[in-house]
Amino acid sequence: MSDVRAMYEQVILDHNKNPRNYGRMEAPDRIVDGFNPLCGDTLKVYLKFDGDTVADVKFEGHGCAISKSSASLMTTSVKGKTRAEAQALFEAFHAMLKSDHTAPVDEAALGKLRVFAGVREFPVRVKCATLPWHALASGLIHDLPEETVTTE
Repeated sequence: MSDVRAMYEQVILDHNKNPRNYGRMEAPDRIVDGFNPLCGDTLKVYLKFDGDTVADVKFEGHGCAISKSSASLMTTSVKGKTRAEAQALFEAFHAMLKSDHTAPVDEAALGKLRVFAGVREFPVRVKCATLPWHALASGLIHDLPEETVTTE
């Protein structure tokens, strides 16, 4: 295993074991429930906005290491960004995961999120990594206070 791949796996394991921004949020502007019927991962993404900016984002739920670490890295990546910037990050992340596993990764656009590039080699796990992001994307564009999204 390459040193780079080992480092990436270590980041994913760390965010699974010590998730950032994990827990319930008091008085969120949006709550989006996410569910992956294929594997049973469930989560809630809480969003608080300050105008057009994601002022705070948290999550809670149960899932595999990929789902949980993806949610953790997502929250650290979008906090403080505008809705448009967060949406662009979702699109870049989603495009990376849907691309061929040999395709180059746009490291400038994705930053730390590039650690999930290896997930492309396991298509069944892509939905695990994208679940929190689909919940986020829904919360960014809809004004419903609460809703549910699935990976199907």
